[in-house]
Amino acid sequence: MADRLTPAHAAAEARLHAVADVFADLPGVVLPAAGSRHFGTATLRVDGRIAAFTPGDHLVVKLPAARVAELVASGEGAPFPSGRPAMREWVAVLSDDPQVWHDHVAAALAYVAV
Repeated sequence: MADRLTPAHAAAEARLHAVADVFADLPGVVLPAAGSRHFGTATLRVDGRIAAFTPGDHLVVKLPAARVAELVASGEGAPFPSGRPAMREWVAVLSDDPQVWHDHVAAALAYVAV
């Protein structure tokens, strides 16, 4: 999967690393740099479960199905994965704004840690 790390993907991974650092002191959080890669990309985990990752040039987070539906309906998110049946609790965040990523990562960590 070495060809997966395009400049856009590398930028997304760097953005996830920067956003994730804020959550480093939360119990059970494993930062992308410290944990294993999944699907060939950096993953942010809590209590061993994936909360967020960057499979391309965007952030994908795990959220409640109703919230995923809201984000998709508003145009803020896209179903994940594209081109196949979507997973109801996973959404691709369309913004590349670090504050937007922070907010979605915080929500994903809270949801996954339950």
